[in-house]
Amino acid sequence: MSAVSIAQRSVSVWLVAAMAIALGCSHADTAPPVARVAASVGRARVVRGAPTEITYRFQVLPGAAIDADYRVFVHVLNADHQPIWNDDHDPPVRTSEWKPGQTVEYSRFGFVPKTALPGEATIEVGLYRGASRLSLEGPDPSSRESLAREYRVAAFEIQPESANVRLILKSGWHPEESPPNDSTRTWAWTKKTAVLSFVNPRADGLFYLLYDARPDLFLARPQQITVSIEGTALKTFVASANQPVTERIPIQAAAFGQAEMVELRIETDQTFTPASLPQGGKDARELGIRVYHAFLESPILQK
Repeated sequence: MSAVSIAQRSVSVWLVAAMAIALGCSHADTAPPVARVAASVGRARVVRGAPTEITYRFQVLPGAAIDADYRVFVHVLNADHQPIWNDDHDPPVRTSEWKPGQTVEYSRFGFVPKTALPGEATIEVGLYRGASRLSLEGPDPSSRESLAREYRVAAFEIQPESANVRLILKSGWHPEESPPNDSTRTWAWTKKTAVLSFVNPRADGLFYLLYDARPDLFLARPQQITVSIEGTALKTFVASANQPVTERIPIQAAAFGQAEMVELRIETDQTFTPASLPQGGKDARELGIRVYHAFLESPILQK
């Protein structure tokens, strides 16, 4: 057999194998599904950086039995199928306790990353344990055409900041930071007093503050935070959480005053300097609380 024939035969074998793999990947998932999954988003259009609530629903199918505890994976993807953010979590009822005919429904509150680009976003959901994934039924039948067991359950539109009141970090903020391997998660530490500036909405609003702190450093007297406008306190609370929590502060239109621009102040009664702590390193910054998201919901989005 000539070298050309051998080469042609090798190419043919490779092409047949590649086609078989491709066809295999397109086969429908034949494993019996254990539950029907669905999800809904609080709003069809969400400004980036804005809060959002996603409700998940798992309807356990007749005859289904899950003998282990699986986690829920949530992938929010853009139009190019690139990840915007993930929200893997444990369901409120362990999957090993799910019974045929049972409905497990719950909501999770979060914020759209400030780095998200405007456009359509799709939510894919599944159940996994290590490298294993369970077969489900989703609202999109095409999800069953892939063995990846990722189910498209909802979609919404991400809008630019111009669709809402834009908050400006005016003063009292340290530069924004993010973890090394996750640019979608950002935060900025406040100094003793941090100021946000924005155009007066001249209507009632709802201010969201997602933050955490170091309550372990203020055991003798808890650290207190006051949010105010023009010297009028809107809310005072104790910074008692060492993991992100959300403060929701309603603001009446009259509290914004009559000026074109409004300044909202976040005042911390006590601060700390990492360099002064045992094994604190060289960070000599004055730190108050760590803010992940600050968002003023406009009346337009409440409609």
